[in-house]
Amino acid sequence: MTKTVTRCLLATALIAVVLPAAHAQSALERMRGLGGGKAQTVLDVGSDAIKGLSLTDAEVAALGAEAAAAYDAENTVAAANDPYAQRLARLVSGWENDAGLSLNFKVYKTPEINAFALPDGSVRVYSGLMDTLDDDELRFVIGHEIGHVKHGHSKARFRTAYLAQAARKGVASADNVAGALASSELGGLVESVVKAQHSQSNELESDGYGLGLLQRGGFEPQAAVTALQKLDDGGQKADMLSSHPDPASRARRIQSQLR
Repeated sequence: MTKTVTRCLLATALIAVVLPAAHAQSALERMRGLGGGKAQTVLDVGSDAIKGLSLTDAEVAALGAEAAAAYDAENTVAAANDPYAQRLARLVSGWENDAGLSLNFKVYKTPEINAFALPDGSVRVYSGLMDTLDDDELRFVIGHEIGHVKHGHSKARFRTAYLAQAARKGVASADNVAGALASSELGGLVESVVKAQHSQSNELESDGYGLGLLQRGGFEPQAAVTALQKLDDGGQKADMLSSHPDPASRARRIQSQLR
């Protein structure tokens, strides 16, 4: 791949990472309008290049597992006999193969209020979130994260972030993205995925999945509403607000469904 194409790949991939999907295309169009015909040609080459890169679902899942292991090493993971880990295991008992997914769960012992899921099915819950929510509220949030995996949102975000990282490292080829990333880079990749904002449609789909898990398990569906209300009251402490926006309106939407 030429340096020009690699630079264009990086630009287009980064746009996809930092902007919601609905605005990424318009941003590319504005970029094409800058600099005249030459810029137009360069960006077209970059767009073609990123389309040519391929990652199969199996490759994305394998990369997700590697990234999860790297990020686990950067955080304090609750041991199996830790009260946080024991509580999480109790809450998600029977969910390990939910809807055909292969899921694994761990607790990060940190006061941050957050949770995330990667495309391989790795679900990570922060102890700060567990301190904030009761059992069924926590089940809803975990179910919401599982929904991001089930509906392919996690895979799409991870793939885009990995392409950007691969372009930065110069390991992207026209046929595939075959270059390996160091553990520290994989950890940084997870961080970028966790902080990237979900679209409204993704949030609504995942809210529906989390609510469905509560209802199918015979748990309290109203917990979906109160969980979102608590997160909305979290202010700067609720790190989930940066990547999972507008909990108040989502709570109202679910409440209207439950009436």
